[in-house]
Amino acid sequence: MKGKGRLGSILLMMLAIALVAAGCGGKGGQDNAADAGKSENTKTVSKNNKDIVIAINANFITLDPHNTSDTHSITGARTMYEGLMGFDENMNVVPVLADSYKISDDGLTYTFTLKDNVKFHDGTDFNAEAVKVNLDRIRDEKNNLKLRKSFAKVTNVAASDAKTVVITLSEPYNAFLNKMAMALMVSPKALKEQGDNIGKNPVGTGPFKFKEWVQGDRLVVVKNADYRQKELPKVDSITFKPVPENGSRIAMLKTGEADFIYPMPTEQVSEVEGQKDIVVDKIDSTIVRYVTLNTMKKPFDDVKVRQAINYAINKDAYIKVVKSGLGAKLDSTMSSKTQYYSKQAGYDYDVAKAKKLLAEAGYPDGFSAEIWGENDSETMKGMQFIQQQLALVGIKLEVKSMEGGTLSQQINSAKTPQEAKIQMWYVSWSPSSGDADGATRGLFSSEMFPPAGANTAYYKNANVDKWIADANKAVDPKQAGSIYADIQKQIWEDAPWAFMGVDQVISGKRAYLNGVKVFPDGSISVRDAEVKQ
Repeated sequence: MKGKGRLGSILLMMLAIALVAAGCGGKGGQDNAADAGKSENTKTVSKNNKDIVIAINANFITLDPHNTSDTHSITGARTMYEGLMGFDENMNVVPVLADSYKISDDGLTYTFTLKDNVKFHDGTDFNAEAVKVNLDRIRDEKNNLKLRKSFAKVTNVAASDAKTVVITLSEPYNAFLNKMAMALMVSPKALKEQGDNIGKNPVGTGPFKFKEWVQGDRLVVVKNADYRQKELPKVDSITFKPVPENGSRIAMLKTGEADFIYPMPTEQVSEVEGQKDIVVDKIDSTIVRYVTLNTMKKPFDDVKVRQAINYAINKDAYIKVVKSGLGAKLDSTMSSKTQYYSKQAGYDYDVAKAKKLLAEAGYPDGFSAEIWGENDSETMKGMQFIQQQLALVGIKLEVKSMEGGTLSQQINSAKTPQEAKIQMWYVSWSPSSGDADGATRGLFSSEMFPPAGANTAYYKNANVDKWIADANKAVDPKQAGSIYADIQKQIWEDAPWAFMGVDQVISGKRAYLNGVKVFPDGSISVRDAEVKQ
């Protein structure tokens, strides 16, 4: 665990200095790990082979595509698996394993015609029956997979012939195509043989095949030489390496040990931009940063405490210090790049108001609590910043950093809200399904308490629950937009989160590498990876 002892004290001092600098128009702070790579000059590196290395900031949790919720696991799954639908680089839904589809006028029946001559990596035929096996697995309550709630409105899946799948819904669901894009297809043979171990032995139809996964060290995928498309992958293998420390990740890019890194440490962007051997890519994202507040635990069960926390954190300084100015304040429950976004007002930095609200809630001297987060450099910096800010209003936070799999287990092992130990969690979320439902239901519906979903605030509001259901049924986009505006306003007022920021997606790569890109949801696309001299 990090964040304790002398290093924690140093980090706190540095953040305090950086905060002052930010208020005076400075460039913001940098952590010790980031400084480690600064003295090392970028080396001219040539790439003569077709094996590339991608360094990421956290471990994969699972490669079971039906049970993923973290973006890195989704990235890993998408290298090997495909769905009937998928996403382009702008998060538009496009056919992949489906050749075409039709939606009935009442929005209740979806008919998919499948591509010909597609095989899974183990030689099994991809057909309508394989689709039915996958969707039945997702829908089975006994499996309790994370994707199940997205298919709760499906009443029947029929394989009318080898190329045709007919899916019937109980009511219209305007995000259903997006959910189908998340339902990646697994070999039925592998599912039968592997069972619950499919998350460690993936078998899909995608351009890359599974080679090995050493948790915490590497995931290696290799080119699928039998891939159906005319153009096979242009690289032979891709190795993903979890590297939580910012300084280590940037050093790997500078020396050529890594060909691509994500995220690019924000404090290093200005240093390497313009260098001929390194390319920095930036795009606006759907990734929001927040602190989830357990609304069923004291003192977070009081809305005044939750609102006080929002007023006590200087979001402008957060963007400058933690994100090096590369991002924006979060001003709703979702990013402005997400469907049906509606801007909210309030929670500007106001220490006096925060103290007043805490006193009204019965905590004039503040209180003590834990904040959880992953152990990568930027998350640590964010938690230290929040700790320093809340100390100014008497809230004493103990920072607890964990490896991603451990943190996920801690959160999802609680089967009821009463068992949950989580108090505060500094985390990010992006709707990988690309729709407003993906940015709302899993985070704020009372049906989505862990382990069923990601509502780790254990937030429950009867109106919000009803509006989420109404928005999903809405066929008219204007009606859906109006309902989502009400949802965002209510959640903003209830403050189950400390609303922090919206990321820019920033990646770094060696100049010889083309075709690897980060999508707005933070997932990495490697389909078109190519090494050029």
